[in-house]
Amino acid sequence: MINNGWFRENEVMWPGQAMSLQVEKILFEGRSDFQDVLVFQSSTYGRVLVLDGVIQLTERDEYAYQEMITHLPMHAHPDPQSVLIVGGGDGGVLREVCRHAGVQRVTMCEIDPMVCEVAKKFFATSTATAFDDPRVTLVHQDAAQFVKDFRDEYDVVIVDSSDPVGPAETLFTSTFYEALRVAMKPGAIMCNQGECVWLHLDLIGECLHHCTKVFPSVDYAYTTIPTYPSGQIGFLLCSTASDVSLRKPARVPPSWLQSQLKYYTPAAHAAAFVLPWFAEQVIAPVRRPAMPYLCSSCKPAIFTRSSLALTMVGVAVGAALATVMAVRPR
Repeated sequence: MINNGWFRENEVMWPGQAMSLQVEKILFEGRSDFQDVLVFQSSTYGRVLVLDGVIQLTERDEYAYQEMITHLPMHAHPDPQSVLIVGGGDGGVLREVCRHAGVQRVTMCEIDPMVCEVAKKFFATSTATAFDDPRVTLVHQDAAQFVKDFRDEYDVVIVDSSDPVGPAETLFTSTFYEALRVAMKPGAIMCNQGECVWLHLDLIGECLHHCTKVFPSVDYAYTTIPTYPSGQIGFLLCSTASDVSLRKPARVPPSWLQSQLKYYTPAAHAAAFVLPWFAEQVIAPVRRPAMPYLCSSCKPAIFTRSSLALTMVGVAVGAALATVMAVRPR
């Protein structure tokens, strides 16, 4: 994991590639009842939290993930008052939820107490800033069991889990989604960490299919973040209502809130649902309610000799014009 002063991520879910960061100092190494926990000071990304060999956050880019997984569902809901966070032991999602003045109750169900304690000690001024908020209740329990005790309880549920292996494996099943729906209020919104389209498109399609069996509204968005695999991570968004608009904010962040954010904006909210064509073709068929492809004019390319010839003529003309403009005196 750490060799010659460099941390190298090691994960079977993305074989053949690895993220490396230069290590200045190891701050913590431990083993909880569930996973290995590592914190180190990097040379360029600040402090880094690693669980079972996989980077969970760095201080330099964590907000790209924390803000989007939180504010996509929070701003798609008109008035979220009761929020459940599943996982999220580093405190980043909790920090973002607690920025919303209208929130009255926040429950965080994190199975591993060590993650929370490590976050409070080593990320006290970055992600772990809201654990003492009086609206917060922290529970250390398996979320798959915890949610079974609630009905019509939550306006927003945010599943900030690690990848679907180890302690997080049960959080990507139809059984868990069914229990979540029962615990959610009418019109509630759920957002689940949704892997990366460059690496796990088949898994994403499978998870979305599970969601369509449970929720009438299902969609997929993504954000960019340098230290996550392939530089992207996605979000599964679902609602108990069929007429909700997940793609457009129901509320615009007030100026005081927007000034605290580094990534999320209403424009970024809408743009997060615009997928590259290879991903859109897989995700559109399982999106609910069904809708046309986001790129309505995009169709699989069919090249004939005439269309190819016209394309080549266009390229040649464009190149000629560019050359003329380049040599034209100003």
